[in-house]
Amino acid sequence: MDSPQRRKSGLNLPAGMNETSLRLETFSGSSSSFRTVSISSPRMISSLTSPSSSKSSTCSDRFIPCRSSSRLHTFGLIDKESPAKEGGNETYSRILRSELFGSDFGSFSPAGQGSPMSPNKNMLRFKTEHSGPNSPYSPSILGQDSGFSNEASTPPKPPRKVPKTPHKVLDAPSLQDDFYLNLVDWSSQNVLAVGLGTCVYLWTASNSKVTKLCDLGPNDSVCGVQWTREGSYISIGTNLGQVQVWDGTQCKRVRTMGGHQTRTGVLAWNSRILSSGSRDRNILQHDLRVSSDYVSKLVGHKSEVCGLKWSHDDRELASGGNDNQLLVWNQHSQQPILKLTEHTAAVKAIAWSPHQSNLLASGGGTADRCIRFWNTTNGHQLNSIDTGSQVCNLSWSKNVNELVSTHGYSQNQIMVWKYPSMAKVATLTGHSLRVLYLAMSPDGQTIVTGAGDETLRFWNVFPSVKTPTPVKDTGLWSLGRTYIR
Repeated sequence: MDSPQRRKSGLNLPAGMNETSLRLETFSGSSSSFRTVSISSPRMISSLTSPSSSKSSTCSDRFIPCRSSSRLHTFGLIDKESPAKEGGNETYSRILRSELFGSDFGSFSPAGQGSPMSPNKNMLRFKTEHSGPNSPYSPSILGQDSGFSNEASTPPKPPRKVPKTPHKVLDAPSLQDDFYLNLVDWSSQNVLAVGLGTCVYLWTASNSKVTKLCDLGPNDSVCGVQWTREGSYISIGTNLGQVQVWDGTQCKRVRTMGGHQTRTGVLAWNSRILSSGSRDRNILQHDLRVSSDYVSKLVGHKSEVCGLKWSHDDRELASGGNDNQLLVWNQHSQQPILKLTEHTAAVKAIAWSPHQSNLLASGGGTADRCIRFWNTTNGHQLNSIDTGSQVCNLSWSKNVNELVSTHGYSQNQIMVWKYPSMAKVATLTGHSLRVLYLAMSPDGQTIVTGAGDETLRFWNVFPSVKTPTPVKDTGLWSLGRTYIR
């Protein structure tokens, strides 16, 4: 029970303490007043006074401040990391500030940009962070009018899944098991051309219609096929060294050009020039606008030319040969501007990046097994990856910065890579012999591979250009096995 003395004064004092031990002294400064509470002695006390009144006032043991008039933002909390999940502290503190101080404080500017009455930046925060202009919690995103974004807690996207089995298999009788030939190409008009023995067949992907384009006769055979970029005309290289040009829509031969002494196994179009590579070690440049068989001859390889690709801007031509050389030519010079000799086996696989100019990828044969990347501006090798198998083909995705490679001895696999990390996206198997042929669909999502096992297999490996979502195991064609002829 309270003593009479404490009831009289109206103060709740701890046991063992009386009013004689507490004194309030008032000091006046030049610009403001300060009140100092001092304890002189446990047993001595002077009267309790107030700056505004000399009369004693009745006090309570509790004081509840008015929130609107209190400067609570001047108090900081302990700088201790929250056990809550990462990314949630900032959003939670903004909501809590808005509830405590009103909507004006819910979207205050970052430190140093707010008004003097804005809460301290550590108010209701356990760890000081500086949000940059791209932060998902910046005021431009989490403002008073825009609400709170759900992206803060969005989990990272899972790795893209590539189906491990082909969704379509075509029988391709007489598809040759020859590393130096190029017998499969897919046009921009969605027509697949395949050289089978002495004939070239066209397979229309939209309706699976098969058309026999030509038959070279018993004394010749098909060694290479290549569509123009527009997809209307197709060039054919023959075992006798001829280069033929056919109208793919009318199945009519337009032109026959000579110049090579032996088989022509590789062809490459740019906008107006057709280049052909042969076992005679030469590269011929053909222009259909002139009457002569060829307009120039590029001499540089010491063995059969088996790889040939024009850059996307038509300025440079890359050629690979059985002499282990990778040569780069420009559109005017008769001599190579680069001689790249790091490969230790034949260079058939060549691909120019559609995402970065002057970036060239090449693959070596059985004794090399490496995919190498080059900067053709200065000839520097950027990277080299040992794939473990003979590299037969390379093709760059136009939808994403990835590329696909096909392989021969000894694993006969198909591999999808991310660039520039060269992390493996997928490894696909199914062919029983070397995967010597590769072509890509015009939408950039599907590849077709061919091998000496006389099959063509269609794989969904790349996402679409608009929606890079995981590729589903479905396509234009139902799962099954049909004949191409």
